[in-house]
Amino acid sequence: MCIDYTSLNKACPKDPFALPRIDQLIDSIAGCELLSFLDAYSGYHKIKLNPADRLKTAFITPFGAFYYLSMTFGLRNASATFQRCMQKCLLKHLGRNAHVYVDDIMVKTEKRNTLLEDLKETFENLRRFEIKINPEKCVFRVPVG
Repeated sequence: MCIDYTSLNKACPKDPFALPRIDQLIDSIAGCELLSFLDAYSGYHKIKLNPADRLKTAFITPFGAFYYLSMTFGLRNASATFQRCMQKCLLKHLGRNAHVYVDDIMVKTEKRNTLLEDLKETFENLRRFEIKINPEKCVFRVPVG
């Protein structure tokens, strides 16, 4: 189901939280031997909406009127909000051995023998914040270069 939130988005102030620049992410892998890519599964739906804002997401179907209890795609600041949450989740790793772009996580490994340690550390933080990973979209041990 797709809801058109154009009118709501026009009324909402833009969150100025910047997404990472792709060119900077690419530059950051210099000197790494391996990369692993993880996909956060349905992460948007983990972020609860403020109860005062839920009615603003209301929509009507043949079965009744409904509204979202958690963040959904199509809301103006959804990407910035999710990016902020993911950066908080991976704060200890950012720049050192991980980068995040909305729901995509790149774990970089400088030396092959630290791959499992890097992944374990990342998975532990994701688990602590209850972020689920979609295994079908994950790729591990990608050689750099």
